[in-house]
Amino acid sequence: MATTKEYRLGEFTFPRGWFMIADAEELNTHKPIAVRFFGKDFALYRGRATGKIVLLDAYCPHMKTHLAAPNNTSYVVLDGGGSNVEGDDIRCPYHAWRFGADGKCNDIPYHQGPIPATACVKSWTVAESLGAIWVWHDPEGGEPEWEHPTLPQWDDPSWVRWKFDHLGVLNQHPQEVIDNICDYGHLSPIHGSTVERYENEFQGHTASQRQCGPHRTLVGEDGVSPILHTDTTYHGPGVLISHLTGLCESILMITHSPVDDGSIKVWHSVLVRSPGNNPVVTVPDTITARQFQDASRLSFMQDFEVWMNKAPCLNGLFIPSDGPFMKARIWYRQFYNPRAKKREFLDQCEGLYVPRGATPYTESAAAA
Repeated sequence: MATTKEYRLGEFTFPRGWFMIADAEELNTHKPIAVRFFGKDFALYRGRATGKIVLLDAYCPHMKTHLAAPNNTSYVVLDGGGSNVEGDDIRCPYHAWRFGADGKCNDIPYHQGPIPATACVKSWTVAESLGAIWVWHDPEGGEPEWEHPTLPQWDDPSWVRWKFDHLGVLNQHPQEVIDNICDYGHLSPIHGSTVERYENEFQGHTASQRQCGPHRTLVGEDGVSPILHTDTTYHGPGVLISHLTGLCESILMITHSPVDDGSIKVWHSVLVRSPGNNPVVTVPDTITARQFQDASRLSFMQDFEVWMNKAPCLNGLFIPSDGPFMKARIWYRQFYNPRAKKREFLDQCEGLYVPRGATPYTESAAAA
């Protein structure tokens, strides 16, 4: 496990962007949950009054009690029906200080007089979409630069919605995962792909990979793979969305979010258009979609297994036939540095690239 400083990524330990912090199903009850990301502890909950998603810094400013750690004995929790969420607010289980969704303390039951202005915790910008909870993280405290992840297919009744595969914590820096977006050379040895066309493109906060060819893991019922086309894009540093066609029309989403400096939490999911071409998905459609997602998970775990057992690639011996690793790493650095420096990195990497010896996916691609 290596750190951001060792990868020489920039001024910030953790990157700027939208990151998944929970499966929305984890908030189906009104109990808060304790989560840890970006080297910090948080209290995450769904308000009882409006269903609003709230993310606060975890520790009460009074005596540093965790607002969301499991508690089964405090009468604050017991009298709340097993939860210390009250309306859209949350009460500390220790002394019952109550904090609003804005992070400000709005009630101290035993206190007479004004509440100190410093009685507050930070409230974070969050969103709920695609069955996930997202947070905007910015070391500079700025507003979101781009929209949180959404897909029109999510609300289309002819698509089977995913159930998240919780892959747990990977003790690698996210740089090792980001490298995968341009790793042309691994597709055949790891995934059994016969790559017929391939290219990468870097533009603004997106990094894309487009490729096609048969595949040994994702195969049809006859055991034969059609020509699979994947159009894959990182939307910022932690959200990968890939549109797949050939075997079935589907959308893959893989998210990874920094837990501490040098570790990430990872989720995998696949949205599948009705395999039976039905306007509304059927039970057989759902079964087939779950089988396809599992096959996709197994394909992703081929990468995951390697990441679990590799040393940090701080100075890779990259060759022109590998893919544009250095361009991808320059693109990634924009998120670890002030926004004012973003263009410095983009001027060095934006464009379309094809590894030496590969055939471009589109005719306009120029050799890297």
